[in-house]
Amino acid sequence: MTRFILASGSQIRADILSQAHIPFSVIKSDVDESVIKADRSDLSPRDMALCLAEAKAGPVSQAHPDGLVLGADQTMELDGELLDKLPDAALAPDRLRRMRGRPHCLHSGLALLRDGKPVWTHQQTSTIHVRDFSDEFLTHYLAEAGDALTKSVGAYAYEGLGAQLFERVEGDYYAILGLPLLPLAQVLRDEGVLAR
Repeated sequence: MTRFILASGSQIRADILSQAHIPFSVIKSDVDESVIKADRSDLSPRDMALCLAEAKAGPVSQAHPDGLVLGADQTMELDGELLDKLPDAALAPDRLRRMRGRPHCLHSGLALLRDGKPVWTHQQTSTIHVRDFSDEFLTHYLAEAGDALTKSVGAYAYEGLGAQLFERVEGDYYAILGLPLLPLAQVLRDEGVLAR
């Protein structure tokens, strides 16, 4: 059976694969995303997600040519602007106020490589509509959200308290979490990682 490697330290992505009973190992890529974002600032937020996914998978795939290596990334776009994770939770109130009552896009990029070469790539966009929440709710949310304020680009964990921020979503649950599972499972079947 082909070895499947996740080139990411994301606990959410690892949990999704584990819960779906997909066998994998983790070898975290040490690619510096900030350098890529600076060098490829010409890319749209959607294309940046795929660029980062490919960049993460590349070195791990070259070091492990016997395996299928998955790079994954997600970018957030608000009003055409690529937003990064917040370096400090103190910046979260301003980010959330800016998002209030408006939609934003989460772009997922997946790149599956073998021997340093792309086997398959996938891009998927979800649109998240943030409700016009009250200042009272914002105060409560900021007090309760904890690590979600700096661990995700939107300052929320969709699978937790962050769900209360939204009025509706257009997209697949797994894609919103950063790993579109169903198209990935299909290619893993095609590549012999999973039973057909």
